Amino acid sequence: MTPGQWLRQIQRFDWLLMLGVFILFAFGLAAIYSVELSRESSDFILVKKQLVAFLIGIVFLVAISYSNYLQLRNYARIIYVIGVLLLVAVLIFGTELRGTTGWFIVAGISFQPVEFMKIALVIELARYFGEHARRRFGWREIISSGMLVAVPFCLTALQPDLGSAMLLLGMWVVVMFFAGLRASHASVIAVTSAVIAVIGWFFVLKDYQKERIHVFLNPALDPLVSGYNIAQAKIAIGSGQLFGRGLGFGSQSQLKFLPESETDFVFAVIAEELGFFGVAVVLAAFALIFWRFLYIARNARDNFTSFLIIAIFGALFVQMAVNIGVNLAILPTTGIALPFMSYGGSSLLSSFVLIGIAQSIAVRMRPGERQRSMV
Repeated sequence: MTPGQWLRQIQRFDWLLMLGVFILFAFGLAAIYSVELSRESSDFILVKKQLVAFLIGIVFLVAISYSNYLQLRNYARIIYVIGVLLLVAVLIFGTELRGTTGWFIVAGISFQPVEFMKIALVIELARYFGEHARRRFGWREIISSGMLVAVPFCLTALQPDLGSAMLLLGMWVVVMFFAGLRASHASVIAVTSAVIAVIGWFFVLKDYQKERIHVFLNPALDPLVSGYNIAQAKIAIGSGQLFGRGLGFGSQSQLKFLPESETDFVFAVIAEELGFFGVAVVLAAFALIFWRFLYIARNARDNFTSFLIIAIFGALFVQMAVNIGVNLAILPTTGIALPFMSYGGSSLLSSFVLIGIAQSIAVRMRPGERQRSMV
């Protein structure tokens, strides 16, 4: 492409979508910077690494936006199989961190295969539901698509990373909802899930995972160990009030009462230091992103495109909802990152890849479709 063509391509970006992404990253980076202020002799290495991951992510986003997303349909099965093989490989050759064998670490660079699987599943679900969109949605489609999710779900749960496994499952549920899931289907799935949950409680879950659920239901059981994170997050969020204590002045984050403050509980840091105002801006940015996804999906020219953007919506929406739910103590601790905000290169890069695919769709919309999607 000539420089002029590159410029015209960038001008066709959905800049409202990018605005939401930039706002979230800026707030997340500010929170990470604030957390590092509390560390003695800090060289702000986490901020530097996050900025490097951001720059790489922008390169990925732009490169993917210039490619034709429709090619993903042709390679969906291959990408899915690669994702499954990576999940198998990490169980054998992966490194254990915080009790989970879910990481490859090479030359000091860590990579979490489940983040690639998230992208692969987005593409494969879009291919499957795109091909079956004209049929009456029924149990055949539910079971067939469920098998696509069951394989990576089980492999991820074996790490054990139940939070990421539930994220993959949540993506599937969101896509099925838009595909035409009926109340009767949902009822049977709910009952089946309850039975599987009971079986999993007795034969699958580790003791520490059961303890998390016990403490979630009754934090007073272990307020200084298992329930400590939840209790400190609630204190941080509650103490922020309207405008917060100020960036770098949060007692929970600065005095290190709040563990994993730059990753799992970055939302609590923002709530404490920037208050209700900061939280409102973050939620508004997420709402802007999801609104753009739904409008792009509504104006999609084919079923694959529509389900591709819906699957991206599902991946980021479920991830956001679970993370914030954990911070608000309405869900058990899972270790799911907050998109674009939590520290972590793998999560940030996978999120930018998904945005790159969305932008590839946006820049190829017809002029009339683009005008309708802006209102």
